[in-house]
Order: sequence, then structure tokens, then C-alpha cells
Amino acid sequence: MTTRPCPCGLSKAYGECCGRFHAGQAAAPTAEALMRSRYSAFVKGDAAYLLRTWHPRTRPARLELDPGMRWTGLEILGTTDGSAFHTTGTVTFRASYRGGSLHERSRFERVDGAWVYVDGEFLS
Repeated sequence: MTTRPCPCGLSKAYGECCGRFHAGQAAAPTAEALMRSRYSAFVKGDAAYLLRTWHPRTRPARLELDPGMRWTGLEILGTTDGSAFHTTGTVTFRASYRGGSLHERSRFERVDGAWVYVDGEFLS
């Protein structure tokens, strides 16, 4: 694992933050942690992790990531539920990329105890 800062914006190194989720060493304990790890997976181009953490009901058959996309930052704007005590949760965030940003409210659910991404609503 690497000691570089994690792309998700937390102060931990990638290897002790989202990298351990990507490597399958741990599962994200909250909806926000899963959201951050999915953002980091987009940064790293880890389509397999994105598919693995997508709800089976809404997961696409495959995912083609744009290799030219350069993600530049993640800002968590709010969360609703999504803790160890919940079965659902939402995370509202702004993900910046070279040339713009994506503002979304993502929905998460637990499947077999693990948090997964269900879908998202784009916000203006």
C-alpha cells in the first residue's frame, strides 16, 4: 500500500484509508466511508471496486471509466443516517474534476451487512 494522502480528502494515507477497502482488507463501516472509498476508486480507475460496491438491483453489467478524467477533490456536504445503526443512508457531495464538478445526493443500503451504493440524484 502507499503512504500518499488518500484521494478522499481525509488526512490518512491511502493505504490506511480507502486503500484497505479497495484491497478487500476491510469493509466501509458507514455510508460516508463507502462514498469516500468509491470516489477514491474513481480517482484510481478501480472499476472492479465500484462494481463490487454497487447494489445488485441497480449495478450495471460493466463500467467503462474515462481514462482522461482527472478528479481533483471531494467535499461531503451532508449525510443522513448511514451509520453502524442504520440500514440506509444518503450522502450529499460535490466531486470536482478538471473542468467542472458533480453535485449529487447518493443513496446507500446494506446488503448482507455491507454498505453498497444504490443510486444518486444529480443536484444543481
